[in-house]
Amino acid sequence: MSKLMASRRPKKFISEPFEYHQELDVTIESLTNLGVGVARYEGNWVIFVPHTLPGEKVRTRIFRNHPNFSEGDLIEILEPSPHRIEPKCELFGQCGGCQYQNLEYSVQLEWKQRQVAELLEKMAGITFPVDPVVGSPVQYGYRSKITPHFQKPKNGEMGPIGFLLQGRRQQIIDVKHCPIASDTINRKLTEVRQEATSNAAQYKKGATLLLRDSLNDYVCTEHTETCEEQVGDLVFSFHAGEFFQNNPHILPAFVNHVTSEARGDGDADFLADCYCGSGLFCLSSASDFKEAVGIEISESSIDWAKRNAETNEIENCRFIAGDAADLFAEVRFDPARTAVVIDPPRKGSTPEFLNQLIDYRPARVVYVSCNPATQIRDIELLKEHYDISRITPFDLFPQTRHLECVVTLVRKPV
Repeated sequence: MSKLMASRRPKKFISEPFEYHQELDVTIESLTNLGVGVARYEGNWVIFVPHTLPGEKVRTRIFRNHPNFSEGDLIEILEPSPHRIEPKCELFGQCGGCQYQNLEYSVQLEWKQRQVAELLEKMAGITFPVDPVVGSPVQYGYRSKITPHFQKPKNGEMGPIGFLLQGRRQQIIDVKHCPIASDTINRKLTEVRQEATSNAAQYKKGATLLLRDSLNDYVCTEHTETCEEQVGDLVFSFHAGEFFQNNPHILPAFVNHVTSEARGDGDADFLADCYCGSGLFCLSSASDFKEAVGIEISESSIDWAKRNAETNEIENCRFIAGDAADLFAEVRFDPARTAVVIDPPRKGSTPEFLNQLIDYRPARVVYVSCNPATQIRDIELLKEHYDISRITPFDLFPQTRHLECVVTLVRKPV
């Protein structure tokens, strides 16, 4: 190894089984659920190479060895996949926002379906057929919310405004236009970037900007602004900084599926929507049930849900600001005739909540999640009491590794 290479090598670099920056030719076998290519060197040693596709032969340069695998940068594609396409974003491979712009969309969906099935088997020991992923009708320009950020300006000068650089925790890449964001957001982004740059001296630390679509081509930029989104025949209002699904193009089909799975074959007369937020599932499903109730710890979200019920003239739905320790205390429905929808944060549900759910004993549970890993972790706790009847992923996030997964569970016979 040259003295120059040795001087660049990180102090904590482990030099087995490969030297720092050693180059290898490998064949990519699969993709992780993080969208990273997986190769096996000489049949057994795993090497992760980002921006590669299954079936490709590539040259990689090792930059880190772990006890059981190595990581390498992509140096050259020696034999490309027939499914490789040209990314639409010039920053693809540098910006950490997208992982699959180089892969045909139909194949993106196939890999996401496979990854859900593999996670289910590996994490919960359950083999179950996963439905084909429901694709988004719009694959670019679909996002109705982005949050670019920047670090503390230096000497009054603004640095990059955008998203994290691929593989970095701090470094930001400058993003002037985001192809997966809506046209209205991209137009507003130019204005917001100029304003932040002009006021750079006022920022004493870094900040995160907000751009969120609202009705009538308006873009909210303040967290406390009232934002409106139409889903089917309903209009939902909420604070722009609060959670709401950000692919409006697939949202009606997504919500209709959740409603249909909750209703089942007509065996559920009542609906309890936990983690209900501003009422998306509860209000969208209310007409299919005799009564519906939304439960949420956040009192602010409950206020919005009540307003949305009133605005949309829905009278058979009520909302409860529930106590985390006893969320089902005020749900008076017969559990045998009740479906429960849960859509927890990315970290999943807590064991305390899942135990409450088990004790309540609803006939059906429709578990919605943007993180199949934590969803499957929770399902493992429920599998003694519930059987899976259907798994349907929805691609709310084309070009990225993310997806929403809807798992329907039915109560086991006593």
